[in-house]
Amino acid sequence: MYKNILVPVLLDDANNNAEAFAIAQALAAEGAKFNVVHVMENLPAYATAQIAADVLRSAREAAVTALATAARGLQGAEAHMLTGHAGRTIVDYAKENDVDCIIIASHKPGLEDFFLGSTASRVVRHAQCAVHVIR
Repeated sequence: MYKNILVPVLLDDANNNAEAFAIAQALAAEGAKFNVVHVMENLPAYATAQIAADVLRSAREAAVTALATAARGLQGAEAHMLTGHAGRTIVDYAKENDVDCIIIASHKPGLEDFFLGSTASRVVRHAQCAVHVIR
């Protein structure tokens, strides 16, 4: 059983976080800590130069609100909005916060994943803790 579990989530309607949350609860030791995170990718400077600052701020605030709402699905979870490359940021967060299990959803790999790699496959390859992949 795990004491510090990380559950990265996507904030769109197509993803059902309930399955990941149920697995997190099933794998948790008594008194386990749950971290629900979402990683916002950095926008290139040429893109941010064309978008009004209040639009960017509003989008981030909406994402933070959506993350807090999603995290309520896992009792006792702390929500953390992160920024950076998704795979790398998840692995770094896990290492820096002594996470002992990451529960991450993955899509069925396609040809592009063999060249670029999905976020889940990058997490599996580089995490220094257990990783549970949901398909």
